[in-house]
Amino acid sequence: MEITPHCVVALTWTLKDTTGEELDTLEEPVEFLVGGRDLLAKIEEALQGHERGDRVDLHLEPEDAFGDYDENLVFLEPRDVFPKELEEGVTFEGMPPGATSKDAPGDVIYTVTEIYPEHVVLDGNHPLAGIALRLHLKVEDVREVTEEELEAGTLGMGFFRVE
Repeated sequence: MEITPHCVVALTWTLKDTTGEELDTLEEPVEFLVGGRDLLAKIEEALQGHERGDRVDLHLEPEDAFGDYDENLVFLEPRDVFPKELEEGVTFEGMPPGATSKDAPGDVIYTVTEIYPEHVVLDGNHPLAGIALRLHLKVEDVREVTEEELEAGTLGMGFFRVE
């Protein structure tokens, strides 16, 4: 079966930056809804017409992947509004209660990037924002989408989705 605008595709991949540094490897296939909210538009476009066993190599500029890095999505918040046990890399959906950055978007996932005695740095950018990517995909399987999957618009695997 060929990949069409509304189907389910199982993929494995290797994701690298343009210097060749490996950022992620997926060795076990994961299913994504083509024509839903699971994949970036450039990935869906490149997959069209391919079938099981095909390999697809892509170069994605930041604007076609996770966007440019936005300094306006970096915020300093008082350390005391966070749990005592806090580590870099922890994420929060929206700002924590007691946050002082009133202009911070509430529907963003923030990552703790630095912890200081008096404040914490929160970054609302996707971890791959501003990075050009090289993606080596392998189509492991293609199948028809179910009505429930199509209605949901996602299989819940949002690695290649930008909210």
